[in-house]
Amino acid sequence: MKRWVARCLVICVGVVGPLAGCGEQPDATPGPVTSTSGSAVPAAASSVPTATQLSAAAYQAELTRIDQVLAGPARALTRVRTAEALSEAMTTLSQTFNTIGVRLGAITVAPQLSTAHAALRERVGVAAMRLAGSASKTEEDARCGGAAYTSQKVQWQLRSDLSTALAQLRTLKLSFGTTLPAPGSAASPERPDNGEVLVRRGANGMGRLKITNGTVQDVAVSVVTPGRSPHAPQLMVYLRAGGSTTVNRIAGAYHLYFKSGTDWDAADRKFRADCSFKKFDQTFGKTQSWQINLQPRPDGNAPTTEVEAY
Repeated sequence: MKRWVARCLVICVGVVGPLAGCGEQPDATPGPVTSTSGSAVPAAASSVPTATQLSAAAYQAELTRIDQVLAGPARALTRVRTAEALSEAMTTLSQTFNTIGVRLGAITVAPQLSTAHAALRERVGVAAMRLAGSASKTEEDARCGGAAYTSQKVQWQLRSDLSTALAQLRTLKLSFGTTLPAPGSAASPERPDNGEVLVRRGANGMGRLKITNGTVQDVAVSVVTPGRSPHAPQLMVYLRAGGSTTVNRIAGAYHLYFKSGTDWDAADRKFRADCSFKKFDQTFGKTQSWQINLQPRPDGNAPTTEVEAY
């Protein structure tokens, strides 16, 4: 088992002490979506014979009818309050897009509309597959970044997946996706500088801690007094991927927590996606100087434990 590497150096004396942690799990690659259950577009075969080439006006009428079927599942994305509800809404919307894809495949359009129609069918399939394939990961992100914010990201991605097809339709003065939610502007990323101290509270002490982030993700390391919650650390410092820093004046014995991820939220001091939360199993001495490498290695000597989001 790989562990994190660390050395404890008693001040002015080169004494080796304990420390280290765990690896990461690879992302799963989503498979193709085959389900066509859930919300369905009515098969209006009697009103729109598939053997007939639809004119622009008839095609727009069909797209408008499909839009109305899309409205409910799309609107559900904006109403979720929990991670589980967001995952369910994404799965239902994916099934609806799959059904829409089947309906679009049964339509024959006039030659001048065929390129835009083919693009719409293709992008609807992409949207369905991405929604289904990312539902599980998105649910995990919502647990650390919040359901509302994570839902906005899903909505931005959905519009991005459909954008090229919608643009082609607009050149023909046709429209689709009018019932999709409008998530607004994407939030600007706020990434602290390497070594930036985000929190410092309480009395100063003699403790010293050198941290090297040997991982590929940014981390926030928290120094927590025993008996206190990681929500209220005496010190929190930010390290970018591959960065290192040294913090001084740590008071008393302490526990070390660290969280990693992407998409930093400066207001709440948390990552909003790809989150991981760990705690070193041991307590760090109050009069010692420690060196920690946050990189899983076979010869690591400091075990860690997964903890609840904080």
